Amino acid sequence: MSMAHGRDRILVTGWFSLLHGEATAGDVLALARVEEVLRGAGLAYDVVWSPGFRADGTHFADVDPAAYSRLLFVCGPVHGPQVEELHRRFAHCVRIAVGVSVVDPASPAVTGFDRVLARDGAGAGPGLDLAARAPRLPGVPVVGVVLTHGQHEYGGRRRHAEVAAGLTRWLAGKDCARLELETRLDARDWRLCGTPAQLESVLARLDLVVTDRLHGLVLALRAGTPALVVDPVTGGAKVTAQARACGWPALVAAEAVARDPGPAGGEPGGRESGGGEPGGGELERWWRWCLGEGRDAAARIGAGFRAADAVADAADGLVAALGAVRGAG
Repeated sequence: MSMAHGRDRILVTGWFSLLHGEATAGDVLALARVEEVLRGAGLAYDVVWSPGFRADGTHFADVDPAAYSRLLFVCGPVHGPQVEELHRRFAHCVRIAVGVSVVDPASPAVTGFDRVLARDGAGAGPGLDLAARAPRLPGVPVVGVVLTHGQHEYGGRRRHAEVAAGLTRWLAGKDCARLELETRLDARDWRLCGTPAQLESVLARLDLVVTDRLHGLVLALRAGTPALVVDPVTGGAKVTAQARACGWPALVAAEAVARDPGPAGGEPGGRESGGGEPGGGELERWWRWCLGEGRDAAARIGAGFRAADAVADAADGLVAALGAVRGAG
């Protein structure tokens, strides 16, 4: 943001500014395009954010309307009482809507603007959405999150709720794209995969899987994707045993995560830390490893599962066991 001084200040608003509006990725990218243009023209501006989206940003409650001479409303439909209130509160400003949809040209929300640079609905041909030409963004890791809330067979050793709470709180502070996944299959529910091949296709396209499930680990490695694994059972159970069987080192104990790893820290794209807690430190260490050398390690292990000399599993002894049982019978 470029902070303006003096009376020639531009206030940039949109649905991302309104308490009961919403911040969509498209709207925020449209804002980035407008900011790029304002900076290129040497124009100083402030952006207003909804306190529900950015608690630490500038909010309308902090704004002195008299400090601004111009107001921009960016993207989205121009309609409704909240937009009309902007016209009343900033009546002394030159008000411009840019990249917006005009649903009702006669609406006071529309007619209150001195100029409307519409995206669509203003009687002219549709224009390109502002988000399309927003500045390119840096890539972030795409992370599948596979958690379980079951496994009641472990009784008092279960730490599933605490592990899930600690992991998701920690992940909320990571600059990554999170994708919640289920190993449960259901051909009738469009939100779930219907076959193992569908799930494996998703896992293969991820940068990392964070999981407290045995099959979250195994299926990630089958796909050649590194997994940051937490055993949700005190003292370790089948998840720990399977990590050892696979030769996979990125394993964190339930006790460490349940101590509250704390948020990763920092804003998205900023500096991250483990929050000073042991669990956070372990998660951070294995996060870095998984996104670094762990990629090659996962690819090697996944290829090893399919190799002719693969490590034996229980099915390798099945025929002999069947023969022994039949002979004994």
